[in-house]
Amino acid sequence: MFKKQKLVSKKSKEKELYDAFAEKMLLLCYRYLNNLMDAEEVMHNGFLKVFSNMNSFNERHERSFEFWIKKIMVNESLMFLRKRTNFNLVSINEIKESECATYETHLNALEESYLQMITDLPTGYRTVFNLFAIEGYSHKEVAELLQITESTSRSQLTKARKLLQRKILTDESLYA
Repeated sequence: MFKKQKLVSKKSKEKELYDAFAEKMLLLCYRYLNNLMDAEEVMHNGFLKVFSNMNSFNERHERSFEFWIKKIMVNESLMFLRKRTNFNLVSINEIKESECATYETHLNALEESYLQMITDLPTGYRTVFNLFAIEGYSHKEVAELLQITESTSRSQLTKARKLLQRKILTDESLYA
């Protein structure tokens, strides 16, 4: 009886944790993968790792519990990219411009447009941009995670930023 009660308690805590972080982690995974179904799969796999490794979380060594979960989700997303996609860093000359969708309010449209611009970046640009600009990793950490040099990380970030700047400046719908 006691064991069953303990199991129910653990499951309810896992559900609370999932409910608290699922939306944010799905968005994080989507930024890397640019596909909702893949992002959901990676997020669920990430939560399985979170639940099975709860005892390895050490508050003294981690910035925060949310940071620890994000780190797991980022690593899961990167593993997925390596396994399922042709993870090549693309030349800026090979990039196609994309149109931004319009939404009910300008603020939502603007936010969605920026997210779309990021997700439309080539995989290498998008991955480095997410890790450095959004997640806060250093170029050294990005290089280690992606098994590239720091100079490649810097170069990919510079190219991603320039491409995003060009997209923002040429997208007239952002100023409507």
